[in-house]
Amino acid sequence: MKLNYDILGNHIQLVDRRNSELITDKVLGINIDKFFMPSVANIIGTDLSRYKLLMKNSFACNPMHVGRDEKLPVALYKEDTPAIVSPAYFMFEIKKQSSLIPEFLMMWFKRREFDRSCWYHTDGSVRGGITWEEICRLEVPILSKEEQLTIIDSYNVIADRITLKKKINDNLTEQCIVDYTMMLGDYTTESSDLPDGWSIGSIGSYCDVKSGYAFKSEWWTNEGHKVIKIANIVNNSIDLDSCDHVAPANAEKAVSFYVKPGDILIAMTGATTGKIGVVPYCDEPIVVNQRVGCFFLGDNPLEKAPFLFSTLLYGRVSRHLQPDGTAGSAQDNLSADNIKDVAIVVPTTKEIETFNKVHLHHLKSIMLNNAEIRTLSKLLNIMLSQISDR
Repeated sequence: MKLNYDILGNHIQLVDRRNSELITDKVLGINIDKFFMPSVANIIGTDLSRYKLLMKNSFACNPMHVGRDEKLPVALYKEDTPAIVSPAYFMFEIKKQSSLIPEFLMMWFKRREFDRSCWYHTDGSVRGGITWEEICRLEVPILSKEEQLTIIDSYNVIADRITLKKKINDNLTEQCIVDYTMMLGDYTTESSDLPDGWSIGSIGSYCDVKSGYAFKSEWWTNEGHKVIKIANIVNNSIDLDSCDHVAPANAEKAVSFYVKPGDILIAMTGATTGKIGVVPYCDEPIVVNQRVGCFFLGDNPLEKAPFLFSTLLYGRVSRHLQPDGTAGSAQDNLSADNIKDVAIVVPTTKEIETFNKVHLHHLKSIMLNNAEIRTLSKLLNIMLSQISDR
């Protein structure tokens, strides 16, 4: 063991507070990106008194799928009001005698090297879980509180900038949807008294859409051209840094499925069917994998993208693209024809062009912000990786 390292077990301890008095019904899960989120589990009829009670500065982690996901979903709870998590989760806190600061320990958990260590220590089950004993055997650097606070402050400056950019993007997206909704007014695909020049059309009447290329499993590499999969569609954007790769020669076989900044993609299968993402500004060759749909908007796609972007996020349209929507099958799959057949209200060409011109700046700002978020996220990863080099 390195001189300035110690095992986690000397600094953390399991806690098992239960929601026995039904203090809260706020059930949280843990995202693979290591933050708490509202649980998607069906809790109707569930005895919530058995759930574990989260208090401020306590940690929770899901130990069950580390081998499959190659990450340990773990998060630090920072809220003043309690919440609850699954009884299957480990819930733990820093021991009173430890000098570790919760925020610093959470930064350590976010390191890619930490996830690799967790993956290495998984058990032999099908999905690869990790035991509490193995977590406790992992190492953590022991720094003075002053050093930890310096690292936390530097990290938060960048993290706060990312949060700000994401909030700006949320507001810009909401503005597009609000203006789109106001443009349509009370008119729906069921309306029979549309304004002059308006019609009931479909997504396919505005653009084409095709599913991506079926890359072979043996083609995946650690470098080469990026390939966008469904998992890379995140928060109406594309996480380019988590993409898999194929060699350029194999990417060329998907010559019709290269994408560029401003292209809009959609998930066509699985629990997240219907989620969309706009390719951010970048200068890398990128192709699209099968079951990711790509919309084709002609010679100047970005100029026509704001109307499509807003249409796909409009509630009356998006619900037909999501699981259990009328366009999807029982297996939560969409075909290109399913998407193209979704009915939409089509204003006049002039009104659509005006909408696109007004909101092109919004979409470009979202793309620029996402490009900055990507750069800042890389900087955070560098900062996290350098903690062990101090």
